[in-house]
Amino acid sequence: MRRIRRPGALLWPALLVALACTAPAAVADPSAGAVAGCGPASSATAVPAAVPMYDWSENVGYDATGNLWVSRTYGGVVQRYDRSGALTATVPVEFPGAVRSGPDGLLYVVYGDTPTSLVRPGGVVRFDPAAADPKPEVFVSGVATMPNGAAFDADGYLYLGASLSGVIRVRPDGSIDDAWTAQAPKTSANGVVVRDRVLYVTSNGGPLGRILRIPIDAPGSSSPVADVSSPLAGVPDFTDDLLVDADGILYVTTVFGQLVRVDPATGASCAVLSGEPMTSVVAVPGRPGQLLAGTERGAVLRIQLAS
Repeated sequence: MRRIRRPGALLWPALLVALACTAPAAVADPSAGAVAGCGPASSATAVPAAVPMYDWSENVGYDATGNLWVSRTYGGVVQRYDRSGALTATVPVEFPGAVRSGPDGLLYVVYGDTPTSLVRPGGVVRFDPAAADPKPEVFVSGVATMPNGAAFDADGYLYLGASLSGVIRVRPDGSIDDAWTAQAPKTSANGVVVRDRVLYVTSNGGPLGRILRIPIDAPGSSSPVADVSSPLAGVPDFTDDLLVDADGILYVTTVFGQLVRVDPATGASCAVLSGEPMTSVVAVPGRPGQLLAGTERGAVLRIQLAS
């Protein structure tokens, strides 16, 4: 059966060319030393896909009250699920990407995660996630080509990861911090997380499968954390979304169906789960060691890390 292409699938040939033509920077050896916490994880379906592939779950996130939100990129909606897994709201958003709870309690959703954003650049909408019928309003528009990932820092700045625009910093008032953004790497960015004063970004534009460290106070001084390999010998993986846990450990989803644990202090990594292509990952509030992951198939997986 022919696979439906994800919104970013058209970029793969260009990314592979970039991989072949780019000299890799020095990174920590992923096999160097034993990595604690590499026991195998288990997974089960938390939210099934109503229509496999069409229901592609590009991103998952929680609002401030504990409801789960899922971006359905092909369907052009984000959906709200309560704690029992029941669907309670559907909000139209054009090619949605990351869903993130903001410091004001509103839900922020990246839109325009598609190659068509070359001519219609994407941005971010926001709405009250507790409303019975949430109405999205534009927070920032026309700022990025294929925006996907997003994360807030402690000061309320929003960072967007875009496949063809790099990393973009948005001020709390919705304006673009052009000076910061000009210094940030122009890599093909995807997932973004913040820990303390550091951004961790998945990058697939030279080489494929890289995780970058970007100091918020010095965005021009980025450095590689690790390069993620696929299960095929000598073949890099495509890194998608990521999270950072309370101990500073990264968990990264990949197109080859891996959930990869990365210690940013050493660059050591290991796959704790292998299966279907995963698009995104979020920690389940109040349940240490439990994650949810979006998939290309559309189901949302519940993942239990090894104790």
